[in-house]
Amino acid sequence: MRPDGESGGTVPATPLTVAAVQAEPVPGDIAGNATTAARLVRAAAGSGARLVVLPELFLPAYHPPTLRADPAGTDVVERDRVVPDPRLDPLRAATADTGAVVVTGAAVRRPDGRRTCSSLVVSAGEARVGYDKQHLCGPDECELFSPGTEGATLVLDDWRFGLGVCYDGCFPEHARAAALDGTHGYLCPSGYLAGSEHRRDLYYAARALDNTMYVVFANVVGGADPWRFNGGAAVYDPEGRALGRAADLGEAVVVATLDPAELDRIRSAHTMLVDRLPTQGGRRAVRAG
Repeated sequence: MRPDGESGGTVPATPLTVAAVQAEPVPGDIAGNATTAARLVRAAAGSGARLVVLPELFLPAYHPPTLRADPAGTDVVERDRVVPDPRLDPLRAATADTGAVVVTGAAVRRPDGRRTCSSLVVSAGEARVGYDKQHLCGPDECELFSPGTEGATLVLDDWRFGLGVCYDGCFPEHARAAALDGTHGYLCPSGYLAGSEHRRDLYYAARALDNTMYVVFANVVGGADPWRFNGGAAVYDPEGRALGRAADLGEAVVVATLDPAELDRIRSAHTMLVDRLPTQGGRRAVRAG
């Protein structure tokens, strides 16, 4: 991973197969959820996926009452960005065995005492903190977590991916910052509640088209009201079309291949990133009548 600001480069040389996962974790059961994650990663890798994205806060589950009541039991502890928690051993083993790289959500306790809603990057048997959610959504998240302070780009082979978490993807500037860092895609572990289907399906397709980049959207599914989630995990191409999309109910692994030739074709046809003005200029009043 590299911090935002380093230049990207050219279109990747080879395709990359990715998976967007939706599943229902058990609130507070990190060990059990890591075992579920490992099973899903192995299934995705068996279908050819090199990169697997799981939902926001998947390891402790996105369930604010449990996160509030048992912070010690629902957090993983970071040391120099490494997460050594033995409860993650099944997931570490899955990455070591398959060669897959995994992005999954966790509540992370930092050395200075802060608690962050983060994406872990698990690869080659090691779990590291990749990115801390910058835009916290609603009173529960604002009470439970501290916001992240910087973006991050995941480098895998010769592909570059901006990292976001759920509400980050509602801000065009967040994905644009990733695109300006030379990314080819945007990864968003998320937790969208039932009733938000229109926004869920619009935001991430728009981020793909805005920035002519692939978007991998993973989401929680299932649960009980008011914490019932709506699935719809998807992979979008750089014009915002779904290459694959899961239903609103049920566990699913959506596998798609990111094609550098298609990325190049779309960026050649739709040159928003090149044509974007360095400054959009000031504003003046235009009077009518």
